[in-house]
Amino acid sequence: MEELNDSKEEKNIDNNYLNFHYTLYDVKIDPGLKDDDGNELPRPFTKSQMRKWLKKVRWTNSKAEKRAREKERAKERKREARLANIDLGPNRKALKKMKLERAKRNSGIIIDLSFENLMIEKDRYKVIKQILRCYSVNRRSDSPLQFYLTSFGEKTKVDMSRHNGYENWDIVFHETPYLDVFPKEKLFYLSSESENVIESFEEDTFYIIGGLVDHNQHKGLCHKIAVEQGIRHGRLPLDKYVNMKTRKVLTIDHVFEIVLRVSEGMSWQDALIKVLPLRKGAHICHSASNNSSNVNSSSDSDTDNH
Repeated sequence: MEELNDSKEEKNIDNNYLNFHYTLYDVKIDPGLKDDDGNELPRPFTKSQMRKWLKKVRWTNSKAEKRAREKERAKERKREARLANIDLGPNRKALKKMKLERAKRNSGIIIDLSFENLMIEKDRYKVIKQILRCYSVNRRSDSPLQFYLTSFGEKTKVDMSRHNGYENWDIVFHETPYLDVFPKEKLFYLSSESENVIESFEEDTFYIIGGLVDHNQHKGLCHKIAVEQGIRHGRLPLDKYVNMKTRKVLTIDHVFEIVLRVSEGMSWQDALIKVLPLRKGAHICHSASNNSSNVNSSSDSDTDNH
């Protein structure tokens, strides 16, 4: 008898849970819920699955409203800037025109996205966020680098689809690995684990950054891949130009911007001090000579990511 009562109670709780959340969040759009392999999860949900699903529903239903608020805030900031005579830089229309007019350098950066199955959803979102920063800094550059994403898989596509119109960005998307797109002799993998220190970036070369946020769980993975594939590899000369209080592990966007700045003609020291965040505590190595830190259109790079 007790078991029957328990079973009834559980049913009532589950039904109340579903009804409560449906009415509370006024579900209009059901984005569905899929597992890590892209398979549709069956209904009814477990409570854990329901929480994930509701999170998606709330985000989908509020997306248009959030965008409208963001646009209004952006307009307000522009109005305030105009009144204060603050230069906010080129607008989107000007940037698009610049994109069409500027010739890109004959070298580029590839972000290798073949690691999506090694990351949880939260870390995949971090990778996308860092890619957005790379895109932003590159499109505002006077001499942008060619920008590629390779191994652009299904999970990453779903994550990227949160940003409407990404297909029109000035990025070349390849679903296939970089070895299927570029000649091996033109590839160079950036890895902090490499024993080779880069002193200049070569023309007609494509530098690979591993698109992996792994919290040091897969330390040395990018270096191992480069060695196994017979691809040249190297690291940025951080030790030569700056001292850092923390580990020399940089995010995707930091590595990207350092490569870009040095490629633009900025010295290694200036580029590193400009790009590295304050929390890294980077300061100039006095032992490094000014002459050796100045670089022309060729630059150096190191990925301390993995």
